[in-house]
Amino acid sequence: MTTLTRTRAKARVAQDRYRRLRRRAIGVRARLAALEEELQESRQLNRRITELVDVVAELLVLVDDRDEERVREVLAQYRASI
Repeated sequence: MTTLTRTRAKARVAQDRYRRLRRRAIGVRARLAALEEELQESRQLNRRITELVDVVAELLVLVDDRDEERVREVLAQYRASI
């Protein structure tokens, strides 16, 4: 089989896959529902990141002030919340 023949065969396979995918009826409502679900997941992750940033910022201030007891308190509160 020549390179040209193999390339044409691969192109036919790719075209066939593309046509089959295009025939699938993915409605606007299904796509919208999927996007809304992903958006909600993104919001939850962003909220979690924000909480972590707050804890780290608070710990950095406490460590800088050398308040070891308060550092332990904050860490304990954080561990209890997760």
